[in-house]
Amino acid sequence: MRASYEPKLVVLGGGTGSFTLLQGLKELTSYITAIVNMSDNGGSTGVLRDELGVLPPGDIRQCLVALSDNPEVRNLFSYRFADGRFEGQSLGNIILSGLELQHGSFEEAVRIAGEVLHIRGRVLPVTLKKHTLYMNDGDKVVRGQAAVSKHYIANKDPELWQNPTPAATPEVIRAIHTADIVVIAPGNLYASLLPLLMVEGIVGVLQETKATIVQVTNLVNKPEHTKDWHVVDYVRAIERVVGKGVIDHVLYNTQGISDELLQRYAADGEFPVRTDPELFAELSPIHIVGAPLVSDVFARQDAADKEVRRTLIRHDAKQVAAELKNLLNPTKRPKEA
Repeated sequence: MRASYEPKLVVLGGGTGSFTLLQGLKELTSYITAIVNMSDNGGSTGVLRDELGVLPPGDIRQCLVALSDNPEVRNLFSYRFADGRFEGQSLGNIILSGLELQHGSFEEAVRIAGEVLHIRGRVLPVTLKKHTLYMNDGDKVVRGQAAVSKHYIANKDPELWQNPTPAATPEVIRAIHTADIVVIAPGNLYASLLPLLMVEGIVGVLQETKATIVQVTNLVNKPEHTKDWHVVDYVRAIERVVGKGVIDHVLYNTQGISDELLQRYAADGEFPVRTDPELFAELSPIHIVGAPLVSDVFARQDAADKEVRRTLIRHDAKQVAAELKNLLNPTKRPKEA
């Protein structure tokens, strides 16, 4: 890869997973597009959706902040009110919703916020159609992204759907179609990643694009959804939506996590994603890459963010960016796990 070459990179996801990766990936290329899930209805985002009838701003805000080069405005958009009528509400969410109401367009709101934040690249909502996420888990139907996120899944393969069926925007389709590399970010599988991939038009363009497609797997299992899962289980869950032969590379963590953090997570039943080496053969011919991907700077929960429990164990975004750069340069590609 020439030193002057900057790949066109697309990140699919939303929430903390995309937020973390984008901070490192924006150093890899200025041609970066974050495509964001739009089914969120929990926390402060849910309040704005219900009271103002706006599209969900929360995951969009996080991605805008991650790509921002203006620390003061970035901190402004991340500020949460600790008490009063706005307790728990994100100022950035309020700004985005206000811009949407002012201009009558969520796309315009995101564009203006991106200019204010001086972001590298761009952030695109995967759809502009209001919709609700549903899960059918045996004889139980769960309504709404927030409820799905908290629901303890009883069946191995719960059914997800969205009503009304949302369609991807033309800009999103073009971004994926013309990308050099598409990254499926880590995140909440059933409440964020799969709903994004299920948006009409996404599977088709992922199957058609000539881009290299990389899945970055989660660090920790979610006990309600993915208890005792292996890296292979995450790949299979994505493949059930996008089809086999779409994912080219899988990037997973080989680094240990500190005892202090493990004990804190174990209290909630959360443990690292399994990486038993003998199971990786099931994914052939997908190229499997293991690397130390845990950040040594652990996140802290914002005391004002009381509705949503955030992940404290995060990926090392710079290391992920370095591994992706190797994948784009065959002469430096690491050996398979």
